[in-house]
Amino acid sequence: MTSPITTRRSRLLALSIACALGLPLGVHAQSTTQGTSTKESAREQQLEKRVNQLEQELAELKAMIQEQKATTTQAAQTAQAAQATADQANTTAQAASTKVAAAATEKPQFTTAPGLSVALHGFISATAFGQDKTFSNYGNGQNAEVPAPPTAANKANGYAGSLSGVDIRNTRFWLDFTGAKFNDQWSGGGRIEMDFFGGNNGTGAYSQQQPIPRLRQAYMDIVNPDSGTTFRVGQMWDLMFPLENTATSLSHIAFPLGYGVGFIGWRYPGAIWMQDLNHGSDGVKWRLDVGVFEGNWNGPQNEAGTSNTNYLNAGAANFRPQVEARLHAQGSDWLAYFVAHYSKIDLNGVGNIAPNPIRDTLNSIGYEIGGQWKPGPWTFKGLAYSGKALGEIFGAMSQFGNIKESGGYVQAGYNFTPKWSAWAFYSMIRPNQNDVIQWTTTSPTAGTALLRDNQAALSLQYASGAYELGIEWMYDKLRYQVGADGPHQNVNGNQVNLSGLYHF
Repeated sequence: MTSPITTRRSRLLALSIACALGLPLGVHAQSTTQGTSTKESAREQQLEKRVNQLEQELAELKAMIQEQKATTTQAAQTAQAAQATADQANTTAQAASTKVAAAATEKPQFTTAPGLSVALHGFISATAFGQDKTFSNYGNGQNAEVPAPPTAANKANGYAGSLSGVDIRNTRFWLDFTGAKFNDQWSGGGRIEMDFFGGNNGTGAYSQQQPIPRLRQAYMDIVNPDSGTTFRVGQMWDLMFPLENTATSLSHIAFPLGYGVGFIGWRYPGAIWMQDLNHGSDGVKWRLDVGVFEGNWNGPQNEAGTSNTNYLNAGAANFRPQVEARLHAQGSDWLAYFVAHYSKIDLNGVGNIAPNPIRDTLNSIGYEIGGQWKPGPWTFKGLAYSGKALGEIFGAMSQFGNIKESGGYVQAGYNFTPKWSAWAFYSMIRPNQNDVIQWTTTSPTAGTALLRDNQAALSLQYASGAYELGIEWMYDKLRYQVGADGPHQNVNGNQVNLSGLYHF
């Protein structure tokens, strides 16, 4: 280790050597200083001037850099503010769009019990019509289907039975109930539906303008969304009625084109089990429906001037129900279905009243197949059915008896634009003529036998928003016979109408 004394001595020695070496240089410098002092002074002035210039340029450069920094900072702040404003405007626009979309799709509703919602829907319908014949069985105007055979007095005086008017009885409203809770797995709702085909308010000069509401449907649903199961209990359409496949018309709605003269079905109290067969899967949707409905028939206790009141009708005896099953398939632009119907009718009625009918019991049997296809702007609809003793569901033009029959309809429509469309319709019904004559001309209320019918219609429609307007021509040709031995006769009926609908 080196001691501090040794280190100090080394430093003094080095300093002495340096002074010795520098002494000659100092003498030489002193001799040349006077000669060069003038030059060094001029050079120092130049250097000082240059330094001042560089300091000025440096200051200007610093100022420019500070200005650029300030400008950059201000631009960044402006961009951030603009982006924040844009984000806020976008959020506001999205919120407004969401509110508008929700308002457009939300159904008008009001709440009753906690969790239960009720929505009012329906349509207002008005039809101005002109007919060259009176239509029987179901009525005139919006429920005209079959022209009435003229009486002998009408033939004698040449009266054709033409009439015209304005009909609003198609007007309909219903209440849809949703949100009802059955248990943890099952929920549901229901519907009450009414129109104004319940008749007129008594008789007299002003009764036609006061149609009475009638109950169409009143049912409750119990639904399991996990399994695709629905139970429907109450009054609703039976499964033979093509609820998803009726003919398109703005005048014939409650009584569709071809009803009773091409397709059949009616509303009854009962229960339907509806089961999705491939619930939750993609592709074609398959469903099986099985229904049990109240039995019904015409007579003997609700004919010959008596009324079908207090369940005293032939079909209700011992509650022999109507049993039906339907297999339904539906794709993206089509649907198809097959239906079977069966019931046993006790014609003695409640209390085995007289007079005795031709037979004591009947088996009502029916089969139906139908479908719909919508390729592009086209729409095609149709069905075919056959069976016997189907009067309880509007079969054989609502003639009751052990009558075999077959029928069907087809309709084609084309949309020229999203608002304009044209439709062509044809239906037919072919009851067994011997059966019709036997059951309508030999009973205590023997009268006119309706043997066959053909119906056709053409229409042009315009739809815009909640409104629909249309013009329609309907033609019907009926073959009939008066009495058991009368000749076959024909009667033709035409109806031209203008209709308007407003949906709500």
